[in-house]
Amino acid sequence: MRLLSRAVQCAAGQREGSRRHFWGWLNAVFNTVDHDRIKAVGPDRAAAEWLLRCGAKVRFQGFDRWQHDYNGLPTGALGRYKIQSIDATDSCIMYKGFDHLDGLKHVEEIKFIKCSYIEDACLERLSAIESLQESLSRMEVVSCGNVTDKGLVALHRLRNLERLFLSDLPGIRDRQTTVHRLQTALPRLDVSLDSD
Repeated sequence: MRLLSRAVQCAAGQREGSRRHFWGWLNAVFNTVDHDRIKAVGPDRAAAEWLLRCGAKVRFQGFDRWQHDYNGLPTGALGRYKIQSIDATDSCIMYKGFDHLDGLKHVEEIKFIKCSYIEDACLERLSAIESLQESLSRMEVVSCGNVTDKGLVALHRLRNLERLFLSDLPGIRDRQTTVHRLQTALPRLDVSLDSD
């Protein structure tokens, strides 16, 4: 009987591992960058498609409503809709897809909340995008367990960042030094750091 019980537990564990592997593979597929698509529809439309495919939401410039339905993306002339805000709460966006952010010139706000694939390399890549260095003014990083001090310090290149909200980041080891380094590089920056 014990042998049968162990066999059942082993099979159940393999199925769970296979399921996790499948979802990881599918998320990687959703994050694949299609440069031909970006050329065809423009950076804002291609980025919106990527973000919505991964479970995020976008708000376009001049609109109050958040767009969350991939099939409901507005159509129109190339370059008509510009992404102003990104809410990646509970989404599967990952580093592999961050090339979609190149060319976005109107993004003022980004929220990374409960994003299991967001890590230091993502924040470093984000802060290296010149157009976002100019436009991004508000950012939230909450419950992203793979973010450390290194990723947050990289945000110093976002020279127009005015508000940064941080919470539930267990990878942050030296909160005071990290916040001090950011505020030294960005004197206008208001950092809110919730105690975890």
